[in-house]
Amino acid sequence: MQLPFFFLENFDEHSSRQVLSEDSSRHILQVLRMKQGESLHLTDGKGLLITGVLSGVEKKKAVVQVEHIEKVPPNIRRVYMGVSLLKNAARFEWFLEKAVELGVDGVIPLICERTEKRQFRMERARQIFISAILQSQKCYLPELMEPVQFDKLIDTGFLSHYDKKWMAHCLDEDKLSIRDLNDESYYNGLMLIGPEGDFSEREIQLAKNAGFVAVSIGEERLRTETAAVAAAAFLNIF
Repeated sequence: MQLPFFFLENFDEHSSRQVLSEDSSRHILQVLRMKQGESLHLTDGKGLLITGVLSGVEKKKAVVQVEHIEKVPPNIRRVYMGVSLLKNAARFEWFLEKAVELGVDGVIPLICERTEKRQFRMERARQIFISAILQSQKCYLPELMEPVQFDKLIDTGFLSHYDKKWMAHCLDEDKLSIRDLNDESYYNGLMLIGPEGDFSEREIQLAKNAGFVAVSIGEERLRTETAAVAAAAFLNIF
């Protein structure tokens, strides 16, 4: 039976006694009704898997006595997704949740020429990330970046971090099948997914000039969030 799994924002490596957040404590004490001496797992989102027991309550916060700490190795290949913000924020948030579950290492919200909605609730998105790693019992919290203008992303030295760069778009041209990407050798890959109206031809040309390779996710025309989840699944599972 899997142990309950919780996020520990600030792990004190010098102490065997960890005090949990109010939210985690409420779930442990009021929802799960855990008793003193029961075991649980914690993660700091940086690769630590911490096993401990509930040792008490302090000012309505659960106190955990650490019994074992394990460093979970990171993925050898890291996959990042640059995805346009969507008019329907709930659909973008659904993508964020699924991206974490599928093992994406980072998400860059994009503002493209045809992006309709440009507001982004960073703290809410981060909480979605945290909930998703707990649900899927992962020990690494993916990187979540501030929204960036497409041109700025292409223009900066930021792209030098990636040794493979791909763009999925709808223009009729020769494209590499996404099924072939897992045969490629890379350590850090970045996949770009455009807005509902697709990337503009100017943006596609800018990306090509910056070394992006056009990729096909399939014959069907997919919604932005569906295309992003499909790409994440191919890159991390198949």
